[in-house]
Amino acid sequence: QVQLVESGGGSVQAGGSLRLSCAASGSTYGRRCMGWFRQAPGKEREGVANIYVGTGRMDYANSVKGRFTISQDNTKNTLYLQMNSLKPEDTAMYYCAAAYTCPTVLNPREYSYWGQGTQVTVSS
Repeated sequence: QVQLVESGGGSVQAGGSLRLSCAASGSTYGRRCMGWFRQAPGKEREGVANIYVGTGRMDYANSVKGRFTISQDNTKNTLYLQMNSLKPEDTAMYYCAAAYTCPTVLNPREYSYWGQGTQVTVSS
């Protein structure tokens, strides 16, 4: 089992920045891949970025490339998402997730463990 707890969400104006954190515990086997997802009201959950814990390989959704950065601190078992140049369309509930391996695409169905989410609101 893997436990995930997100923090760092909040409200910010367009162009601003936020950093999300995800504290992970439990099975390391179950969190060899860590990712961030988001879901806006009335929309499906979509992938934002993921990272393969062992190699550090990262993937990003096209909509956030160049603005968001995923990173990890293995000594603290913490995953981060640095979000810069935020846009109103980035408004959503952001979730941290873990999987046994990194899928080739950011498909939420491939992830077994989820945090409770943290809200990000970007105003224009």
